[in-house]
Amino acid sequence: MKKGILIILLSAIVGGLTAYAVVKNADTSEKMTVVTSDGSQYRTVNLSLSDYPDFTYAAESAVDAVVYVKVVAKDVVTGIPGSIFDFFFGYEGAPQEREKVGSGSGVIIRPDGYIVTNNHVVEGATEIQVTLNNNKTFDAQLVGTDPATDVAIIKIDAEGLPVIPFGDSDKLRLGEWVLAIGSPYDLRSTITAGIVSAKGRMMPNYKGEFKIESFIQTDAAVNPGNSGGALVDKKGNLVGVNTAIVSQTGSYTGYSFAIPSNMVKKVAEDLIDFGSVKRAVLGITMSPIDDKIVEELKLSSFDGVYITEVQKGSAADKAGIKVGDVLVAIDSAKVKSTAAVQEAVNNYRPGDKAELTVIRDGKEKVVEVEFKSTMVDNGSVDKDGGVAFYGSRIKKAEKEKLQSLGLERGVEIVSVGPGKIMDAGVSEGFVILYVNDQPVSTPEDVMNIVKKSRRAVFIEGVTSYGRPSYFGFGVE
Repeated sequence: MKKGILIILLSAIVGGLTAYAVVKNADTSEKMTVVTSDGSQYRTVNLSLSDYPDFTYAAESAVDAVVYVKVVAKDVVTGIPGSIFDFFFGYEGAPQEREKVGSGSGVIIRPDGYIVTNNHVVEGATEIQVTLNNNKTFDAQLVGTDPATDVAIIKIDAEGLPVIPFGDSDKLRLGEWVLAIGSPYDLRSTITAGIVSAKGRMMPNYKGEFKIESFIQTDAAVNPGNSGGALVDKKGNLVGVNTAIVSQTGSYTGYSFAIPSNMVKKVAEDLIDFGSVKRAVLGITMSPIDDKIVEELKLSSFDGVYITEVQKGSAADKAGIKVGDVLVAIDSAKVKSTAAVQEAVNNYRPGDKAELTVIRDGKEKVVEVEFKSTMVDNGSVDKDGGVAFYGSRIKKAEKEKLQSLGLERGVEIVSVGPGKIMDAGVSEGFVILYVNDQPVSTPEDVMNIVKKSRRAVFIEGVTSYGRPSYFGFGVE
């Protein structure tokens, strides 16, 4: 009797285990069945729950570190005519200031209150407020901005804040799932999902400003207010900062762009540690590889960039890079576009060294480069007579320029590139009148005074609109 009961129990256990194994196998594997009905064929696929992405951990772990940023800026507008005579005689009234309120998002990157956002979110701000996901509100201070990458750092007085750890944006793969977290249209802590649609995207630059762009393109829904918010992977790591959309309506239409986290991390560290970005400059002009270049140089692929110009005295020039070289790698990073080169170089600081791999005369050649802080050495003279000056070019101001500004002498900043002049926020057309309280009339005057400066340079002059202005920077 006991033996019969034991056999029955063993049979039940074995049967149960067999059934469990069958059900589990059916739940976790893909099955494809072909069903024929009336001569037609149908394919059915069974997918288990494990085949669908689970965003709950990434969303819940990251959302508390994404903040709402409110910005108040002052805008100068033309005043209203004071009388009927003012109206008819064209007097527009005195300029008036008015407050302009905007908003965006930010990402807490350090528990002691440092937050990354977009430069365009806080540009011109007189007041910045940050609201956490728990609805606590803090006044924020602007730490630093970098218009070239559209990154800014702000800080609130708080400790023990939740953060999003930085991920490696270089390891993102096309088709990988990502989440966008921000406050579009003041809808706080909104989370949307999409995939990585492309990498290394650049936006049209109609203003001719110096930009460093190598965007991650996604189809996660991003709208006004998302700017400065987080782009995270399925593990909850920060892989990008949302910054732009392409739209004819101003709202999301399927394309959104984020600054890669590797670029954001380096810029953020520089702004926090130094107050400005220590940007390495290679000193080349480049173009994409096309059919003509492939045929002429007998290249095996379209990878890399074609070097069309090497600035005299630049880091590339001193490393032996030549016009006609094809740059294919910077250290271990393969570069397949001009955006990829910009992104790679942006990860270095002046004084850093790297190995450049180029194709020359059909053979690979590796050269070592030491990055510099400006395109060329200070004092170098180009073919147009411009003198290199901390990333900018200066020339003796033309007579017409001086007359238009009511000046008798001065040195004009005719172009601005990466360097101390750009970091100081100076624009092209600025006319230098005094350097360290000494009047200047030629670029040579400027350079001679700067060479004698031990710690800092203080420059006075007028903007291209004739407004008196001044700026200064440290001499390293």
